[in-house]
Amino acid sequence: MALTESTMVDIGTPAPDFKLVDTMSGMKLTYNDVKGEKGTLVLFICNHCPYVIHTIDALVDVANDYEPKGIGTVAISSNDVEKYPVDSPDNMEAFALNNFFTFPYLYDETQEVARAYDAACTPDIYLFDAEGKLYYRGRLDESRPNSGKPVTGEDLRKAMDAMLKGAPSPEKQYPSAGCGIKWK
Repeated sequence: MALTESTMVDIGTPAPDFKLVDTMSGMKLTYNDVKGEKGTLVLFICNHCPYVIHTIDALVDVANDYEPKGIGTVAISSNDVEKYPVDSPDNMEAFALNNFFTFPYLYDETQEVARAYDAACTPDIYLFDAEGKLYYRGRLDESRPNSGKPVTGEDLRKAMDAMLKGAPSPEKQYPSAGCGIKWK
């Protein structure tokens, strides 16, 4: 498991649209279907990555805490399921149910969406404002597996709070880090 950092896409970049199958409902959803009135959190995750497993409870908590504030959340898995069958759509549905997702978990079979977002790792976190412009990209917090640091969601929560207050995008943003996306 090689540690991969996220690509720090330019702030203000528009959210790429998509049309992907939600593994829980079977419906095809677009960015407009999942966006929130005040912003949208896009998470690139997978089922087996130790970095995702380390942070999944906090990611779900963030989604649940900010949904009533008008921020929609969507999770996307883009991993190659032929080489990593644990990340198959059926297993994605089970992962979402076991972790109490209240948001869609989409399957990016062609990996086109991950490429459009310039996603590099899991978890890779993107926060877009109400106009669909990138406001924050980076880490959940400074915790990593076996780091001894608690998972707090502090960095992402601060960014979300600032966005909701209309403040400028945080100047200092640290990349997320995790397993590299499993490309075909």
